[in-house]
Amino acid sequence: MTRARLYRRFALLAALSATIALPAGCSWIDVKQREFIFRPVKDNWRGYSGESDQQHIEIPVGANGDRLSAWWMPAPAADAPALLYLHGARWNLSGSSSRIARYRQLGFSVLAIDYRGFGKSSGDVPSEEMAYEDARAAWRHLLALVPDGPHYIYGHSLGGAVAIDLARNNADVDGLILESTFTSIGDMARKYAWGWLPVELILTQRFDSLEKIPEVSAPTLFVHGKEDRFVPPAMSEQLFAASRAAKRLLLVDGAGHSNIAWSAAFNNVQQAVHSFFGIGANIDASTR
Repeated sequence: MTRARLYRRFALLAALSATIALPAGCSWIDVKQREFIFRPVKDNWRGYSGESDQQHIEIPVGANGDRLSAWWMPAPAADAPALLYLHGARWNLSGSSSRIARYRQLGFSVLAIDYRGFGKSSGDVPSEEMAYEDARAAWRHLLALVPDGPHYIYGHSLGGAVAIDLARNNADVDGLILESTFTSIGDMARKYAWGWLPVELILTQRFDSLEKIPEVSAPTLFVHGKEDRFVPPAMSEQLFAASRAAKRLLLVDGAGHSNIAWSAAFNNVQQAVHSFFGIGANIDASTR
């Protein structure tokens, strides 16, 4: 099933629920929203073979003994900048390994996590608040691993919404990279259905990044493929306009929602990351 069809189903669910919902059905509606939005994947992706220098670690989270599965991949340079990698819906760590590798090539030490419900992390169906809690636990762990910084956050698609929530009013964040992310779940649902559907009446998972982005003070790089048929590039333009931080917008010719890291245009991303954040001098020659 395509992403567009999933969001149409979600919007129709919202419309029906707003019309006929009873208190007894609220829990079911919430779970279905979470399933549609996150689409958590437990198994390794086809073709995933692992990396020889991945350190597999577990990060405690929450009050119930839950654990996050994570990869820690330090860069060769001792003073390399550290990056928390937050993947999007459906893409667990194994499915994100190629994109993670590209950001390692930019010179970052990378801590990448699976939210609860994904990969080898605890749980089954994530929620918006759980994802935020997971990101905060991972961020604390990154600061403990690399206490002297600088520290950055990267978020792809849904991970961008999680990254924005983590970065807002957070003085420890030195920079934020947002790729192919959206303004809010409500806006996404309306994009894939008729505008009159009463989506806001029933939403429990909002991910309202447009409301939160003005609270981010860290320099922010927005990256979006011009041919993205899932999340419109205009959403990154809206987020960029609403941001009050030092910022840069990079719209990538010929790129879609998930292929920027594998395209020749990633050289433009590399140049933007290095020039905007001024971190090129920290890269060991072996990572070039």
